[in-house]
Amino acid sequence: MKNELELSIIIPSYNEEESLPELLAWIERSLAGKVQDYEVIFVDDGSSDRTWNVIKKLSQNHPKSHGLRFNKNSGKSAALRAGFAEAKGAVVVTMDADLQDSPEEIPEMMRMIQEDGYDVISGWKKKRYDPMSKTLPTKIFNWATRRMSGIDLHDFNCGLKAYSLPVVKAVDVRGEMHRYIPVLAKWSGYSKIGEKVVQHQERKYGSTKFGMERFMNGFLDLLTVSFVTRFGKSPMHLFGLFGTLMFFLGFGIFLALGGIKLYNMSQGDVSRNIADMSSFYIALTAMIIGTQFFLAGFIGELITRHSTQEEYKISEKV
Repeated sequence: MKNELELSIIIPSYNEEESLPELLAWIERSLAGKVQDYEVIFVDDGSSDRTWNVIKKLSQNHPKSHGLRFNKNSGKSAALRAGFAEAKGAVVVTMDADLQDSPEEIPEMMRMIQEDGYDVISGWKKKRYDPMSKTLPTKIFNWATRRMSGIDLHDFNCGLKAYSLPVVKAVDVRGEMHRYIPVLAKWSGYSKIGEKVVQHQERKYGSTKFGMERFMNGFLDLLTVSFVTRFGKSPMHLFGLFGTLMFFLGFGIFLALGGIKLYNMSQGDVSRNIADMSSFYIALTAMIIGTQFFLAGFIGELITRHSTQEEYKISEKV
């Protein structure tokens, strides 16, 4: 069945009251005559300023826009996850609310999804208006992500991305995994991932919400997503494997010690007590560690199958 909407635009917003009216007007100008049926979804991530009031006013004056509001600041991943759940367009675009992403890129990104058959198109801010203290760590981060994920993108951090609707319904964006949606998409079976060079605008209002710690957090998140995408639904496959290997390694050493002891006794030789051998304690330690790994996998399976905790709670919709 064909989607009623061509496009959904999801805009996570945190203390961006000044930029939202200008951004919506820019979107409308950019899509005029090119995209008819679309929606703009603003997600107020627990802002402490008048962002929600601005969103409500925009939704009243612009029928194509509506908004969601969180009770508290829950992070960009939670905002995108809520937006993905609401999205109805055949193509879903995400962009930042700070006017640094240009809506003029959207029609071409849509075409690449619809006509070229891409599952994901990621923006690449090839020319950035950021200080070296920000661009250098970003390049290192992107290089590490390319190597570990096997996805050849230059800019994983760019907020301007386009997806086909099945992709956003398939990926489960939690924690701080918004940087790795292309990785999550690949592991969900959507492997046709491309990129497009996009314009980077200087911030016009307010200040950045991200500090230098995001780069270290980003690397740790990469390790997490690499683990979660492989073993998140079946942690026993990892912990059970290591646990079984460690246990049988220790048990094998123990059997070898016991066999040697019995053989020496049968020959009438006086040998040391097994408990006095360092190998006995190595074997015992390996068996204990193996048991702990196995139990960790078992508990992980129970948590995975019974966890229903939500990361966010929507308090209002307009």
